[in-house]
Amino acid sequence: MAKAVLTISSKNYGAWALRGWLMAKLAGLEFTEEVISLDDPAMKAEMLLLSSSMLVPSLQHNTVKVWDTLAIAEYLNEIKPKAGLLPADVKARAHCRAICGEMHSGFGSLRGALPMNIKAHFPQFKVWSRAQADIDRVLEIWTECLSTYGGPYLFGKTPTVADAMYAPVVTRFQTYDVPLDKVCTDYSKRILELPAMKEWMAAAKTEPEEIDELDAEF
Repeated sequence: MAKAVLTISSKNYGAWALRGWLMAKLAGLEFTEEVISLDDPAMKAEMLLLSSSMLVPSLQHNTVKVWDTLAIAEYLNEIKPKAGLLPADVKARAHCRAICGEMHSGFGSLRGALPMNIKAHFPQFKVWSRAQADIDRVLEIWTECLSTYGGPYLFGKTPTVADAMYAPVVTRFQTYDVPLDKVCTDYSKRILELPAMKEWMAAAKTEPEEIDELDAEF
């Protein structure tokens, strides 16, 4: 029986839930899911307020409870050091933490203009200028990391917490038909081909068609 419980929200709309869940999968942690109801205020807060500091996701592991996605990442790295969630090299590790922190606290225009919605597709979506600036910065980060560490993931041969942090952005780029160069297209495909991502996206497609509040808030 799993000794860990991960509390998550919608798999179609829950970007922060995806980050925490994917980190746990990459760590090889055995866990069960506790899914918050679509009507629960905590889930709506994650969806509508776009906050990185909500209590979703949260991880209960034995007697330890940890929330906030970056805190979950650090905890998983401590209990599963062989999983390589953070790079072994100190310089690369610092770089990884920096770009994860940037995603955690920034990109508000991207989040607001292109909310995560895995089931949807909006061809030729018109991106406003502030959101485009966020997109450009994401692509700059990806390109720099792939060039510096040789790929195929952001910090080398295996996915790290950085790939988990940027995975919801990959789904956003697919949903809103964001044009990418070959390097970033190949990276996006690689993330979407991860078995855990396939599992998450398949589950997302079984959820209700819409959450009414999303239409009003975004």
